[in-house]
Amino acid sequence: MKCKHFGYLVFLVGLTSSGLSYAGDSFDEYVSGIRKEAQDKGISEKIINSAFADIEYHKKAVVADKNQPEKRLTLDDYLVKALPEWKIKRAQSMYEKHYTELQRIGELYGVQPRFIVALWGIESNFGRLMGRYNVVEALTTLAYEGRREAFFRNEVFSALTILEQGHITPEKMKGSWAGAMGQCQFMPSSYLNYAADGNGDGKKDIWGTESDVFASAANYLKSFGWDDTYTWGRQVMLTKPINNALTGLDKNKAKSLKEWETLGVRRLGNRALPDVDIQAWLIQPDDGKGRSYLVYNNYQVLMRWNRSHYFALAVSHLADKLK
Repeated sequence: MKCKHFGYLVFLVGLTSSGLSYAGDSFDEYVSGIRKEAQDKGISEKIINSAFADIEYHKKAVVADKNQPEKRLTLDDYLVKALPEWKIKRAQSMYEKHYTELQRIGELYGVQPRFIVALWGIESNFGRLMGRYNVVEALTTLAYEGRREAFFRNEVFSALTILEQGHITPEKMKGSWAGAMGQCQFMPSSYLNYAADGNGDGKKDIWGTESDVFASAANYLKSFGWDDTYTWGRQVMLTKPINNALTGLDKNKAKSLKEWETLGVRRLGNRALPDVDIQAWLIQPDDGKGRSYLVYNNYQVLMRWNRSHYFALAVSHLADKLK
């Protein structure tokens, strides 16, 4: 079996210390290996049997994994699809409907409520689209496929831990093709690390309890350094060419707004950048062929949630509509 990691091939020649599969395993043999490792990790036989009952190789999950929007669409195309007028209006309606609870949770975690609502809307259409894939089946399929085996294999064990702890039953553990779950579409490991009890009932129900969804999203953002003193960034214009080596989110590419302005970066309409002492990064998601943005640390946090500029910018633009 071939396993792709970060653009190069790793050929598996045996069972490694990380638990990866034997070369040439069938899917059923691969599942057997995961079941055995789950037992060794302390997952009960009852949970293992129910979680893996009748699972099959899910080809649609693999196709979806290889067909990310950045490979098919420009950012402008994506934003039109991700932010139709009806979604913006629904976001405004949901913000108003849950205003009191959002303000309470926003203040508790130090996260502006408009970003909580925006994440909720982009991830699951405010809880309407949480996915219908069997999470364990989808994750096991993607681990077996091999491009990111270690990541997805670890997510399988996180999913089994969630089941073992009794947060949800196997038949109700549905999610996206990638195994993301609930109204905030947490991967299983994110659930274990960041899911929060928003209403104080002792549960962390990201599937059906909106307070828990809001608190979990806010807890995730805060855990990675969100600062509600600032926003995410803004779209900008370039009044002169910028060296491509200066763009991107690497730490050493951060500059002050004054430094960026000296390099010819301006707000849309050729207006001066804000007079704020903050570090920013210049990004061009479509490689200089489309929009340019100056983004702050909060945007870096959104990228921890989902390593996609298209996703992070859809969330950011929707949040701006809720100002």
